[in-house]
Amino acid sequence: MPKSLFQEIIFTIIMVFFMVYALICYNMTLAIGDFTNAVMLNAFKELVIMGPIAMLLDMLVAGPLAKKFTFRIFTPAETKPIFIILSISVFSVIFMCPMMSLVATILFKGGLLQSEIVSIWIKTTILNFPMAFFWQLCFAGPVVRRIFTLIFGR
Repeated sequence: MPKSLFQEIIFTIIMVFFMVYALICYNMTLAIGDFTNAVMLNAFKELVIMGPIAMLLDMLVAGPLAKKFTFRIFTPAETKPIFIILSISVFSVIFMCPMMSLVATILFKGGLLQSEIVSIWIKTTILNFPMAFFWQLCFAGPVVRRIFTLIFGR
């Protein structure tokens, strides 16, 4: 997919928007018990905070780790590209979900000073993981790759 640092940044910006916005909507819906137009609008306010954090965590931690783990399993010359794409996607969720759940726990669920921070973080990660996993594999990943291909070609 991305062939340069510039393309990697653009790809990450698009992916962060699709993933973080959806997960913010999901968490707001869990918190209030209903998915409404207000949830979709209010999610943009949190996206301004969570988006840049997700960008940094993905570019500096999750992305490199996802590629490292993927290329320990697969050899690009011998593997169909779809398996590499799916592996990077899965490992990205595996690394990003706990990190972003921790950020959300700190910023929106009581902060570092509460006695239950670890249990709240674990619960948040457990609730977010299935949504992040399936959203990434079934919607965000394919849509973002399509958008990226329309912008940059193959």
